[in-house]
Amino acid sequence: MSHHVFGIRHHGPGSARSLVKALTALQPDCILVEGPPEADVLLSLADHAQMQPPVALLIYAPDEPQRAVYYPFAAFSPEWQAIRYALQQQVPVRFMDLPISNCFACDKAAEAPATSAAESVPETPESAAATVSEPDTLIRHDPLALLAEAAGYADSERWWEHMVEERHDSGTLFEAILEAMTALREEVDTHAPRAPAEHAREQLREAHMRKCIRQAQKDGFKTIAVVCGAWHAPVLQTLPTARADNALLKGLPKLKTAATWVPWTHERLSNASGYGAGVDAPGWYAHLWHASRPAFTAEDAPEMAGSQLTTRWLTRAAHTFREQGMDISSAHVIEAVRLAETLAAMRQRPLPGLAEMNESVQSVMLFGDALPMQLLQRKLLIGEALGEVPDETPQTPLQQDLTREQKRLRLKPSASDTGLTLDLRKPSDLERSYLLRRLGMLDIPWGKGGNTARGKGTFKESWRLLWQPEFAIRLIEAGFWGNTLATAATRRLLDQARETTSLEQLAAMAHASLYANLPEAVDVLMLRLQSEAAVSSDIFHLMQALPELVRLLRYGDVRKTSLEQVSQVVSGMVTRICIGLPNACSALNEEAAEAVFRQIQAIQDALNLLAEEDFSAQWVQTLQTLLDQNGLHALLAGRCCRLLLQAGILDDAESARRFGLALSGANDPAQAAGWLDGFLRDSGQLLVYDETLWNLIDQWVCQLNAVVFQQLLPVLRRTFATFTAPERRQMGERVREGKAALPAAAVARDLDAAQAAAALPLVAMILGLDVEVTDAA
Repeated sequence: MSHHVFGIRHHGPGSARSLVKALTALQPDCILVEGPPEADVLLSLADHAQMQPPVALLIYAPDEPQRAVYYPFAAFSPEWQAIRYALQQQVPVRFMDLPISNCFACDKAAEAPATSAAESVPETPESAAATVSEPDTLIRHDPLALLAEAAGYADSERWWEHMVEERHDSGTLFEAILEAMTALREEVDTHAPRAPAEHAREQLREAHMRKCIRQAQKDGFKTIAVVCGAWHAPVLQTLPTARADNALLKGLPKLKTAATWVPWTHERLSNASGYGAGVDAPGWYAHLWHASRPAFTAEDAPEMAGSQLTTRWLTRAAHTFREQGMDISSAHVIEAVRLAETLAAMRQRPLPGLAEMNESVQSVMLFGDALPMQLLQRKLLIGEALGEVPDETPQTPLQQDLTREQKRLRLKPSASDTGLTLDLRKPSDLERSYLLRRLGMLDIPWGKGGNTARGKGTFKESWRLLWQPEFAIRLIEAGFWGNTLATAATRRLLDQARETTSLEQLAAMAHASLYANLPEAVDVLMLRLQSEAAVSSDIFHLMQALPELVRLLRYGDVRKTSLEQVSQVVSGMVTRICIGLPNACSALNEEAAEAVFRQIQAIQDALNLLAEEDFSAQWVQTLQTLLDQNGLHALLAGRCCRLLLQAGILDDAESARRFGLALSGANDPAQAAGWLDGFLRDSGQLLVYDETLWNLIDQWVCQLNAVVFQQLLPVLRRTFATFTAPERRQMGERVREGKAALPAAAVARDLDAAQAAAALPLVAMILGLDVEVTDAA
């Protein structure tokens, strides 16, 4: 026979090991691999020194980048080892699956209206497939399940791993796989027919594979190795006449496609990611491969003994736990190895498998605790490996720009979730911040966060970095907006800005464009903001947008951005808010008053941040107008009084007078509770240390009857819930000690001026104040 079929599992170290041994024994003069023919021109890169799996072939439609498909490969993938064997032995290698250009075109045609699509599908096995019995459904979805059950295994994954992936004697492996798959396909065709669309696509794929085998025979190759999924092996073993296959493939539509290599991760090879051909533990399979791979070049490491494989894996598990601060000693490793080997012997297995390893780790290292096993699953069983592709790999201009920026800024992608703190005073860190923010604007969230790092000052940012393989296709899609990250981010941001008139959204976009250093976008967005603010009649929209712009003015000097336009917009918005707010606050209900309360506090915080005397003076005048305004909601009146007290406009006596008037028995208790809520919310310390306010509230509460008190209790509890736990504890202790009605005058009478003056120099030194203390003080 001129061709030899090797049915494999797409990602299995045992299949890869057996395949390499079989190819070495066969010495083929041509190798055909299940994969997209569009990528034949990229096969030579598989043996490049910079190529580090896991990687994937990305096939996409340039005119419709959302149409894309990945073909992942790991170091332990049999197809990958077949390709490397062919390249190193200088044997021609080709892909033989149905071209993706045909698949994309067929998918596009199938997206026609449902009525026409339904008319074109014959009413064959679909109804029968829906009514098959449970065993037949199992055959259709997992054909290996019955073989596993017959062998006494609970699931097909474990059966395949024990029978194939951990097998060392592979002399007759592929013959056995062929025989098993032939029997299973007969069962499926007889008892569990597939859906028409699925069956038709599979027929096309297998017809094209046979066509490629015939073409290799016509090209004069005598010993052809065919590497395909085990399921396809029976129909490729014996070739029917070419006429039937040509009739199936004739007239298939095509769609223009492009191909490239992209980095992949072990996480994306796992079943948990939703990958149809995934495996449970890619990290474990990688360990099996590197520990026992056959040597077909002089540089390959020799095969590792079974005891070494177990010892090294459990040692890696111990290192993983140690990195997380867990106390794992070498004695734990020794005992875990013994337990794993004992379990394997009890189960009549030649070597410990993953199940034995996990049980020994949990029993010996974790003392039976199953929770840390989740850490082992993420860090070791699945792993955080991220592949690399050569510089010569075809890329779009936008991908090339990102690659250049990553190298220039030394910001290497990683599959592990890592933290990054950027000091914006350093040019390199500032440009890293620009890069991460521009990618975020293109829906490529490589970095998440970007907030001010806690305790680091306003010049530092905290990020979390995690590279995902799908970012490659998003980069291709983003190429529509430009050939560089700066151009693409600018154009996409401006396109979004054209579709909104919201001042808050425009302010957020301006904030983003300034932080990403996109001056062209800043100019356009500032003009949009200024024009929209000038015609906006909604004061509350202006109030929502202002805090974002104020933050730009406050922190823009660290980023060295031009903020003249922002200052002009902020100045106009502050003036309009101060003029229009009193009228906007008339006749508000409870819900509206609560919303305005939050906005007033946000404006206060923003202006405090900005610390501009002119703006502060305008705002204080507005608060005074509001405080004296008839009909103002009690919640807002209380907050205005509190803010004016903080600003020093109202002294303690005046604030106490207004406090007493608000809590007067002549007022409605509900209004009094609302005023109290507005004054005290988030201000527990003020109540703890101000004796006058404490006594006023105590007297007001004491004069309430039981019915009114129960009605007001929810409002009071909401106010006190905003206090911190230490503040509430201090209040409780004070009430318990009977100091609730402590007269303010008593505190003044107990004050010893001489003793206080003696302590002032020490207090000034602790606070770092240059204060001259006199006897008069």
